Amino acid sequence: MQIFGVDIGGSGIKGAPVDLDRGELSDPRHKVLTPHPATPDDVADCVREVVDHFGWSGPVGVTFPGVVNGGTIRTAANVDKTWVDVDARALLGERLGGVPVTVLNDADAAGVAEMQFGAGRGREGTVIMLTLGTGIGSAVFTEGRLVPNTELGHLELHGHEAEKRASTKVRDDEQLTWEHWAHRVQKYLTHVEMLFSPELFIIGGGVSRKAQKFLPLIEGIRAEVVPAELLNNAGIVGAAMTASRASEARAT
Repeated sequence: MQIFGVDIGGSGIKGAPVDLDRGELSDPRHKVLTPHPATPDDVADCVREVVDHFGWSGPVGVTFPGVVNGGTIRTAANVDKTWVDVDARALLGERLGGVPVTVLNDADAAGVAEMQFGAGRGREGTVIMLTLGTGIGSAVFTEGRLVPNTELGHLELHGHEAEKRASTKVRDDEQLTWEHWAHRVQKYLTHVEMLFSPELFIIGGGVSRKAQKFLPLIEGIRAEVVPAELLNNAGIVGAAMTASRASEARAT
């Protein structure tokens, strides 16, 4: 079975049809740059461009970098603030020609995929997925159940918002060495571990492709720390999984 997934990020919007039996993209993903400013109308146009690239006309799952309640956006840290209180499900559904659309937090989507098909498969206890990119997203699972919209990237860390110190964007903007950046990520993981005592951290986002450059430098964390297995496709896969479950629920 195939469902389309779209992952909206602060720097790029990417999507592809997903094979839900294997948890893999059915075709190479198509990506466009996130517009600046990333207003609802402009982002919706980009989502349509990504979906139209494949000639897709069925249900679509979409991730969003912020808190999402019932398809409505409640926070927008790394896109335009005009997204707040927008019914993204209705907006995107209309822009895509009336197809069913499901919208959820981007890190939650990535976590759902990793728990089913990736590094969290079969793991119990508390598992925390962290996506390091333009910001820091988080997905918290307890006994396999998602606690949605945790947004742990906004925790205060040494007087600063954590994602302003330890995101991939900060590493690039400040031209930090891998060692320096890994030290910041270590401090962040230590803080999150103190609060939640997880058994496993899964590190996702685009930087997960380069996990060997920084994960071996992180020390003093009691929990296991591993890279995401689905790498930067996890959000697309999780969005498609969530859209599929919503379609099944509508059919019953």
